[in-house]
Amino acid sequence: MKDIPTPPEAEDAPKNRLDAWIIKVSHALSLLFILTVFISFYEVLMRYVFDAPTTWVHETASFVGGSLFVIGGIYAFATDKHVRVVLIYDAVSAQTRRVLNMVHHIVGLAFSLMMAWASYIMTTTAWYTPWGEFRLETSGSYFNPPYPALLKALIFVIFCILSLQFILHIIHEIKALRSGKDV
Repeated sequence: MKDIPTPPEAEDAPKNRLDAWIIKVSHALSLLFILTVFISFYEVLMRYVFDAPTTWVHETASFVGGSLFVIGGIYAFATDKHVRVVLIYDAVSAQTRRVLNMVHHIVGLAFSLMMAWASYIMTTTAWYTPWGEFRLETSGSYFNPPYPALLKALIFVIFCILSLQFILHIIHEIKALRSGKDV
């Protein structure tokens, strides 16, 4: 089979300013993985060397790791590293790829909007009592941080950003389809 070159835009270059911002912020936030290593090391040291386990490390490391995992979704989309069926995608022309991208982006936009709505509902129940009083949902542990409420809010924000990303990518593909060349 003949090797079809990928369009220049398919490389790591961001397609818009939002993608560029996401990439920049994500690179900075990725340093928080080092924080989870350090606090996990601290927990091991305290537990096994000083016999004084902490009450906060496991939940904090889980929260930081989970948050970064959620942010990784918009990073993958911004860098065009999301999952796709390359067996089909790589075997078609650049113009057909654009059409496949449009289908992907439209379905993705519908999905991200529905998930944003669902996460909004989930976030409001995590931030407010049924009678409307502000109260963050907590983990229920001895440490009892508001990490569940914060993570749910982050998921909502990320799905809103992802929806905006899909809209911007749809605009990009429409411009490219109209011009018949790379934008």
